[in-house]
Amino acid sequence: MRKTIFVALLFAFIYAPAQKKSSSIVPNQTQDTDSVLLSKTKYRLIGPFRGGRSGAVAGSYKNKNTFYFGATGGGVWKTTDGGSNWKNISDKYFGSSIGSVAVAPSDENIMYVGEGENTMRGNVSEGLGGMWRSEDGGRTWKNIGLKDGRHIIRIVIHPRDPNTVWAAVMGHLFGPNDERGIYKTTDGGKTWKRTLFINNQTGCSDLVMEPGNPTVFYAGTWRLIRTPYSLESGGDGSGLWKSTDAGETWTNISTKKGLPKGTWGIVGVAVAPSNPDKIYTIIENKDGGMFMSTDAGETWTLTSSDNNIRQRAWYYTKVFVDPKNENIVYAPNVNFMRSRDGGKTFQSVNTPHGDHHDLWIDPEDGNRMIVADDGGAQVSFDGGANWSTYMNQPTGQFYRVT
Repeated sequence: MRKTIFVALLFAFIYAPAQKKSSSIVPNQTQDTDSVLLSKTKYRLIGPFRGGRSGAVAGSYKNKNTFYFGATGGGVWKTTDGGSNWKNISDKYFGSSIGSVAVAPSDENIMYVGEGENTMRGNVSEGLGGMWRSEDGGRTWKNIGLKDGRHIIRIVIHPRDPNTVWAAVMGHLFGPNDERGIYKTTDGGKTWKRTLFINNQTGCSDLVMEPGNPTVFYAGTWRLIRTPYSLESGGDGSGLWKSTDAGETWTNISTKKGLPKGTWGIVGVAVAPSNPDKIYTIIENKDGGMFMSTDAGETWTLTSSDNNIRQRAWYYTKVFVDPKNENIVYAPNVNFMRSRDGGKTFQSVNTPHGDHHDLWIDPEDGNRMIVADDGGAQVSFDGGANWSTYMNQPTGQFYRVT
């Protein structure tokens, strides 16, 4: 103890700022000294290997052990061994918070990433780089715009054309801006066209394509205003939309029979791959919850208002459907909630960590999936019965260092 105190005092004495004795002393002498000392400093990872929050996941369609996740502050990570080991693939190009990751089904060398986390907390981390594209499986990246989108929360790639892409953009959370809504590119991101814009306080909260049919899309929009101390969720602009011309034009279907009245907040939506006429949507509203349509969005039925799929709506509110069974529905929340009866009842699935934000399911195998949560990302090959660990990802979030 005495030795520790002595060393600390000696260090303080040696490096204490020089007292001004004459006008010959340089005012920024201490600053210059610090610069010299720190110029030789090299940072190295000292841990911990513990996953921090993730909001975006994706998987390879061909290589069954390959998956990706985007960290909220730690860039994009890849595993080629089913989640046993992870490697960062974005650090040399960008390292911001990640809101979306997508792999082109027709050419897995082509990937797209959108910056800005999609978990809209008070201490939310935005992206300033917009969209990125890789043509070599994530080894190198090129920026392709939408830099003022701040939070790009979903990317959909054409199933047969990797250069045609749709992006769901939330925009600024703490103030109005115009780069928000739904954007489309047909040239790999060289140019973007905004196809849905509501107002300068409303962004796109979710975007899905009818599986295998790039002419039909559904989207949720969300009016959101954040301050450092408050959240205003909902209002003019929040709603549910449908496109039948490849996302070129959109129809507001929020007033269809069976959907709730009054103020809407965040909206999530999903299409059942095995029955594209069956649509699920989860809506923040005083009478909200999970709604289901069996006629492609014309009429709706409230299937569940269970608070376990509705709590902290701004932090969750997403829905996913099993690729082969239209009645198996996932609603990630504090717990990883799953329904086996078409959204009528939900049960919690055991996972390594809580607070679940995204899910990717193999379109050919509903048991193969990756989930994003506050502990990073974990992989399952048996429908959630077993998962990989989150203690092998050095993405733990540090909110303050002194």
